[in-house]
Amino acid sequence: MSREEQEKKIIEVLDVLRPFLINDGGNIEFVKYEDQIVYVRLGGACANCGMIDFTLKDGIEAAIQEEVPEVKEVINLESSSEPFDFGE
Repeated sequence: MSREEQEKKIIEVLDVLRPFLINDGGNIEFVKYEDQIVYVRLGGACANCGMIDFTLKDGIEAAIQEEVPEVKEVINLESSSEPFDFGE
């Protein structure tokens, strides 16, 4: 699967998950797919939820990796300690 196909599949998975997050007062935004890492931004109730790590790793990351096994990790930019360059 090409990188473009992987990214398209990732976005499709997020589109399936989004209604569940919205139902709980949250949301998710796809930001970028680079070096086998998916960058997302969790918003709404998800941004301040105590279960954010569980939602991200055991929910979102697991669902994406099931469809795109090449994905190593999913990172929420709001909670990431790594700097992120938005100036592409």
